[in-house]
Amino acid sequence: MNYVNIGGPIALGILGAVLAFAVSDIIEGVDLTAIGYILIVGALIWLLLGLVFNSRARSVRTAEHHTQTPTGEHVERETREG
Repeated sequence: MNYVNIGGPIALGILGAVLAFAVSDIIEGVDLTAIGYILIVGALIWLLLGLVFNSRARSVRTAEHHTQTPTGEHVERETREG
């Protein structure tokens, strides 16, 4: 069964949003807003890559094998779903 696991990217995006918008900077020398934005971008990239790879896995592939016989040409078709 092919599916996109979206739980990880959503959780990472929520964590990034909390750090970017809801947490005040408490740690000296660490910009939590920037870390939040980085996590949001990482979540988007993760989700997009998951969608791209899932669409490739679900593609249908058809192979044709042509064989010349004395009575004519014989064609075998094989269809695979990803």
